[in-house]
Amino acid sequence: VDAFQAWCGPCKTVVDLFQKIRNEVGSNLLHFAVAEVDSIDALEGYRGQCQPVFLFYAEGELVAVVRGVNAPLLQKTILEQL
Repeated sequence: VDAFQAWCGPCKTVVDLFQKIRNEVGSNLLHFAVAEVDSIDALEGYRGQCQPVFLFYAEGELVAVVRGVNAPLLQKTILEQL
């Protein structure tokens, strides 16, 4: 989940990275979503930050968090979690 604030918007370069990895590993294994933290109470703790936060869930549980746009770290985290 790309957790972002409305003034910043979702990170488009990361969306492209997720789509590339999803095409490589298969669409059943990786799902990507964007969430505006200003309108979701459960994400209130991520408001007021100036960097995007990427939340990784498996079976409904938060398993990893990556702060900031770091494509190599995001890719590594995705592949480790898969």
